[in-house]
Amino acid sequence: MWALASTHKTRVAIFGGASSGEPALGVAGAPPSTVKLDGCNVLITGASAGIGREFARQLAGCARSLILVARREDRLAELRDELQEQHPNLAVEIRQVDLADPAQLQELMEWFDRENINVDLLINNAGLGDSGPFATSDPIRNEQMTLVNVVALASLTRHVLPQMIAKHRGGILNVSSSAGFLPVPGSTVYAATKAYVTSFSEALRAELHGTGISVCALCPGPVRTEFQQVARRPDGRPEIGPKFVLVPVEQVVRDAINGLEADKPIVIPGFAMKLAMLLARLTPMPLLRVLLRRYPSRDSTV
Repeated sequence: MWALASTHKTRVAIFGGASSGEPALGVAGAPPSTVKLDGCNVLITGASAGIGREFARQLAGCARSLILVARREDRLAELRDELQEQHPNLAVEIRQVDLADPAQLQELMEWFDRENINVDLLINNAGLGDSGPFATSDPIRNEQMTLVNVVALASLTRHVLPQMIAKHRGGILNVSSSAGFLPVPGSTVYAATKAYVTSFSEALRAELHGTGISVCALCPGPVRTEFQQVARRPDGRPEIGPKFVLVPVEQVVRDAINGLEADKPIVIPGFAMKLAMLLARLTPMPLLRVLLRRYPSRDSTV
């Protein structure tokens, strides 16, 4: 069973459905797409470590409530206690969920409905990675990556979107990767799932134009987090990129929040990664294919 770490005060702060009678999707006169972070209810997946944990820390000072979802209940409990000690008026709900399990994902969404959860900002941060030749990859790991990086992200977005549309306000921040801009030999499945996230975010943003809802894809390069310890190279070394492109997790999250508030479609933290992605996207595909063939075993570093 999942951990339900809430007090009466917490539940009052978090729960409360979207108001009715609001304009429908695309109605003329809808407010511009801006996210009001002060007093918002935030749902963060993959919140027990890394980028997700940093989102919780940076948003704790302005949010009304946080719903933190991850697999590791002990880490979530530690983070909840830390945040509530620093911010006594903040309501924090933790949910132990493995998003690679469709049954647990479904139960989470049913909990939203049962408790009339109100989400103003959804941060789809949970993600899995792996590296190595696809021909020798673990099929189960590949399936888990797809379920977490693609299926869970799309399902949670679909589930909370109607209430945002009804309120004519809200934000969706999808954590993608710079690996999603280009094919990445050695991280074939991971890069493909992140290409989905970026494309999904751009298309959804276009669909929601004029609704008051912001959609942003965060596409970081290498970030020194626990993700790199889990997504290891075939030789067992953690996935850490070159130092000149490494960006501190605090800056990654700060840039993402600023980008969301500014209604930017894509956020790439760090000047070096911005430049690298610009050059990569300007490279003709025939030349890119030649370059990729020269490095058939290259690993993803993001």
